[in-house]
Amino acid sequence: MPLYEYVCQDCGTRFEAFRSMKDADEAIRCKNCLSLHTRRALSRVAARSADGSFSTGSGCSGCSGGSCSSCHH
Repeated sequence: MPLYEYVCQDCGTRFEAFRSMKDADEAIRCKNCLSLHTRRALSRVAARSADGSFSTGSGCSGCSGGSCSSCHH
């Protein structure tokens, strides 16, 4: 079952929930204030490279978030 990220539009809390794909966009209660005024958020993807470094997708594709001359990230 996929893990989805949600944002409460009342209190601003971000939370995750395991849900089936068919239910992903259905209303879900906020874990903080119990409001049903929530929406699914875009989640960031994180990956670990073969050398053990960790990237969250920021920076350019050439450096994977490390220090490089093309994006200076």
